Amino acid sequence: MAGKSRRIENQTADRRRRTGFRLAGAALALLAAPLAVLANETTVMLNGGIAATLNIPDSVAPDAPPAPAVLMLHGFGSSRNEVGNMFASQADALAAMGIASLRIDFRGFGKSDGDTGATTVDSQLDDAKVGLAYLSKVKGIDSARVGVLGFSLGGGVGMLAAAEEPQKIKSLVTWSSVGDFKADFLASLGQKAFDRAKEDGIVGLDLGWRTIALKQAFFDSLENRKLDEAISKYPGAYMAIAGAKDASAAYVEKFLSLAKGQAKLSYIVPDADHIFGALGQDKAKVNDVILKTTEWFSKTL
Repeated sequence: MAGKSRRIENQTADRRRRTGFRLAGAALALLAAPLAVLANETTVMLNGGIAATLNIPDSVAPDAPPAPAVLMLHGFGSSRNEVGNMFASQADALAAMGIASLRIDFRGFGKSDGDTGATTVDSQLDDAKVGLAYLSKVKGIDSARVGVLGFSLGGGVGMLAAAEEPQKIKSLVTWSSVGDFKADFLASLGQKAFDRAKEDGIVGLDLGWRTIALKQAFFDSLENRKLDEAISKYPGAYMAIAGAKDASAAYVEKFLSLAKGQAKLSYIVPDADHIFGALGQDKAKVNDVILKTTEWFSKTL
């Protein structure tokens, strides 16, 4: 699929071409294969009652070198498999390339313990750190080669985690990431939601796919974290992906320019929305995103 991308990497064109062909072939084979044969998935409960799915590639064995791994952080009001099973599909694509993964439900969402209304940006950052700590202790995983993938709000949380624990995150990918916590949620939820939470201490919202109640602490947390500052502190590899029709595309080049690492890549998916058409009949766009993400982590972990 054609798209706008920019590489700031010291790699030769031949190497990129060879790697791309190899990864593309593996990913295309994956999309046609039964998911169950590609990796061993286990449901685990992390500290604090965080439910998660651990995906271990079949290539991980006692006599094999430890494998890299990716922590996946879902978006606002969602859960660990993500809309259209994007994260579940991404986990299997990674496994096909020998990369383990852990996708978590933030507390209060999915199967995790906790009160949904009590969620804040800071609580989700804490959950991400728990996920990173867990991955570092899994047998067969190389704790020096861990990446993070964040979607939407999870993208912002991933940037914060990368800024605060850069030694634990070698590579970061964001999909349709929030760019300014307060401005983006104000545009999404509306001023009335902010005002009601301030007046009553809590507000009920209909997101379209679910209802949710948020306490004032959530709205307060939107003020306290600045993503420009966070990404500017991260020295590792960074890839930003957004749909051309999504508001998140406006942040991509700015974040790429602020990131300190030398390995950077942006990809604007042509004619794509916030979820890359994951719920439509044509999966070409979301499959393209999964392929490019797998390719990136294969090269940077």
